Amino acid sequence: MKFFDSHAHLDDDKFNDDREEIINKIHNENIDKFISAGYSLEGSEKAIELSNKYKFIYSTCGISPNDIPQTEEKLWIMLEKIEKLAKENKKVVAIGEIGLDYYWNKDNKELQKKAFIKQIEMADRLELPIVIHTREAVMDTLEILKQNNVKCKGVFHCCPLNRELVKEGLKLGFYISFAGPITFKNSKNANEIIEMVPLDRILIETDSPYLSPEPLRGRRNDPRNVKYIAQKIAEVKGIALEEVANITYKNAEEIFNI
Repeated sequence: MKFFDSHAHLDDDKFNDDREEIINKIHNENIDKFISAGYSLEGSEKAIELSNKYKFIYSTCGISPNDIPQTEEKLWIMLEKIEKLAKENKKVVAIGEIGLDYYWNKDNKELQKKAFIKQIEMADRLELPIVIHTREAVMDTLEILKQNNVKCKGVFHCCPLNRELVKEGLKLGFYISFAGPITFKNSKNANEIIEMVPLDRILIETDSPYLSPEPLRGRRNDPRNVKYIAQKIAEVKGIALEEVANITYKNAEEIFNI
């Protein structure tokens, strides 16, 4: 049985002391592939560096809503650099993570929207899917996706357990990626949301080093723990863990064209 962790941040400082050791352990424990996800210019560069060093790691690059600069001028310069990175590196499989976050940032909503739309346009030019981060911005996220055709579709990463978002996201042709929160004991509607998503649209991820699943909540997360997310989906769907592992692996390869 092999797993594909579709979103992790192994470039994070929390792995500075043992990154190589952890990556070797990951690969030896049936995590056959994973994506090192960019979220800033520096983070995207580090993600690409990791993917170029290890055959089984792929990368995304983009500017998240929590990492956009304060001015449009600086944003456009940054996005030019992101597009250059994506063009020049064959192991970049998506533009992301991009989107809207009104939990951490309420003062720059319009600039967040512009950054999101510009990166959708970038993904279309490069014929790449997008990886979407959305937090407390469901309606604006959906409105932008409905008004701006996303040629190669993409993924709602660490998808919020919001019925409207999942329902409309599926209608628009996007994949839904589940992470540690579906295993949390206080995650009241996780089962219902999992049931809403057909097997051919589900991805699994850890969002390492954050959001460790039960029973490891509170510890540093890494891609080896993606099996706990797969196990939760298997229990809710009433199918074998191996089936979840196989179909989510296949789904990740399809959406990221690997």
